[in-house]
Amino acid sequence: MSNLQSIAFYWPELILVATILTAIIYDLFTRDDSHRVGIWVLIGLILAQTIAYLTGNGTITTLFMDTLAFDPFASFFKTLVTIATVFVILVSRENDELKGYRTGEYYILIAIMAFGMYLMVSSIDLIMVYLSIEVVSISSFILAGYLKNSLRSNESSLKYVIYGAFSSGLMLFGLSIIFGLTGSTKFSEIQTAIGQLSGAADLALMLASALILAGFGYKISAVPFHFWTPDVYEGAPTPITAYLSVAPKAAGFALLIRFFHNVFSDGGLLVPAQWLSATELPWPQLIAVLAVITMTLGNLVAIQQSSVKRMLAYSSIAHAGYMLMAVPMLSKEGVYSILLYLVMYMFMNLGAFFVVMTVRNRIGGEQLDDFRGLGWKMPFVGVVMTVFMLSLTGIPPTAGFIGKFYVFAAVIKAGSSFYWLVFAGAINSVLSLYYYMRVVKSMYFSGKSQEILTYPGKLLTLLLICLVVPTIVFGIYWAPVADWVRNSLMFFTQIH
Repeated sequence: MSNLQSIAFYWPELILVATILTAIIYDLFTRDDSHRVGIWVLIGLILAQTIAYLTGNGTITTLFMDTLAFDPFASFFKTLVTIATVFVILVSRENDELKGYRTGEYYILIAIMAFGMYLMVSSIDLIMVYLSIEVVSISSFILAGYLKNSLRSNESSLKYVIYGAFSSGLMLFGLSIIFGLTGSTKFSEIQTAIGQLSGAADLALMLASALILAGFGYKISAVPFHFWTPDVYEGAPTPITAYLSVAPKAAGFALLIRFFHNVFSDGGLLVPAQWLSATELPWPQLIAVLAVITMTLGNLVAIQQSSVKRMLAYSSIAHAGYMLMAVPMLSKEGVYSILLYLVMYMFMNLGAFFVVMTVRNRIGGEQLDDFRGLGWKMPFVGVVMTVFMLSLTGIPPTAGFIGKFYVFAAVIKAGSSFYWLVFAGAINSVLSLYYYMRVVKSMYFSGKSQEILTYPGKLLTLLLICLVVPTIVFGIYWAPVADWVRNSLMFFTQIH
């Protein structure tokens, strides 16, 4: 589709760009309450999402000369990103860490990051892949170090920049090799060209694939590209930590799924697909091993943490491993389970980090000792944190159990050659129970009843309710989410 014709399908992104530009100008004239910029960004996001909902009628096409896809798959992830962004903008108003800082640029950077993720989930061209990842990365570098007076925040930003630059360089090198081998940057054309390559290109293709996987692995915090995660999550403002653990991870999985299905598969999601033999690498086995290593390292190191925030950082690495389990299947069921898991994960993980922020606001710390007796001091916060911990473990009847159930079911359905992967996932879920329940134990088995109970502010209470209710309800009745995910399993491929 030509550039001019594409504009009719691109209104949500254009609205978001207009929101960002006007927010920058508005912030220049706002001296007292820079939180108003956040309200403006919030309105722009909701308007963009509304337009996206009204125009998303199941159409599958490409935009701007085949660089972006317009399909239900992209719409699903854009909605997920929007929901997470709205929650983070609202909770940021309650974050004491940001007191003393002007927050106009903070909200603008979040909006830029959301725009970058909109591009990520739609990219079907190597150049657009790289540009979208850089938009997200550069915004997140700045947000991670937004607390300029905090040495820990400065350190996290610096480490993020170093690891980000290194992984981007690796990925860009891999993308350049792919272009050199195939002569194209379009996913569909690359897939056709790969099928026609001679054996002499196998080594170069394997190297390029591994380098590109390193770039994607960095975005989803997969081992061994996870080193930035704990330090960045610990030093960044807590709302940004929550955001990084959910939205970019979802966008990274969208890009990973789209790339491997459009480039290294001989079919789309709605037809039987096989990995292309031209790559020579045993991709299903490699990604399965990567998934096991990721979840195992995440869980084992999380056990050793005394900081709840850092523990949740390693926990997010483990959850990336659980979702990676379904990638080697290359099946409709596998992708279905990842999308379903991401929805459930968004609510429970945002909720857990918001509780950490609440405790930090009230007590001034985020160590496990700061949670001692929390169930008696702040009963509402203690109850919701318990629900989030149970859900992250995958205990029924919570949303986390449903997410893991569908991932495990997709792996089992793939055949007996992957049963070992299910066993590894089950063992890791049991391991995670230990450190999640440590938080619950600290909240309820330490301290005693208090005469004066403490409750979070009205907005924070409302946000926690909006997160804990889906975490419980979707563990009992998840049909609406399942239908939404099922209707989103359509994306542009070369067969359209």
